[in-house]
Amino acid sequence: MRKSLKTSITLATTGALVLGGAAFGISSAQAATPNVHTVSSSSSDIPAPVASVPEVLGGSTAVQLDSGFTDALTALKLTPGVSGDATLEDGSVSFPITAGSVTYWSPDGDYRPYVQGLLNHDDSGLTLKAGDTTVTLENFVVNPGSSKLYGDVLVNGKVAAANAFLFELHGGSLKPLQLEGDNAILTGTTVHISEDAAGLLNKTFGTDAVKRGLLVGTATITAQIK
Repeated sequence: MRKSLKTSITLATTGALVLGGAAFGISSAQAATPNVHTVSSSSSDIPAPVASVPEVLGGSTAVQLDSGFTDALTALKLTPGVSGDATLEDGSVSFPITAGSVTYWSPDGDYRPYVQGLLNHDDSGLTLKAGDTTVTLENFVVNPGSSKLYGDVLVNGKVAAANAFLFELHGGSLKPLQLEGDNAILTGTTVHISEDAAGLLNKTFGTDAVKRGLLVGTATITAQIK
């Protein structure tokens, strides 16, 4: 099992959930939930955040696969699957959140980024198989500040690249953050193949058909916060 990156959010690390120009925030009223608490700024140049979730307790990141992506896989004779604790059902692939933390500033203020954090998904992944070759993309780390998703790449069980930049995250269709029971839910972020991932897949499967920016699907992040 890979060690989880239980990264405590500082006031100057990572970045906002500014995905392709869109961001999310919560109001002071919404922030008044268990395990979500106001913290103070350590610098006069940085305003006090509205709230902080020092430890995301669980949840998942699910991606509803786009038909263009699945059609491309069919054309390349690639069969999608999952590894570890991931699930694939009704065209949606889901990866459990194993660690994370988030801090929120008011979106009405001038401070940017106003959401900071990391979400880890250890011991689960997406597989692509053709003949005797299986590529596994796993141990995802969502870095919303850089609008990137990183992960490990394995070819037939052997590590080909560690902590590689796999997917670009775009937020043009991002919906407002919703709080439902114990969960904070964010949906609408689109997931696209990165240039690095396209190169790795093309090299492994002997093709040049995988292009940067190929839409994989639309993500829904459900983070358990209490």
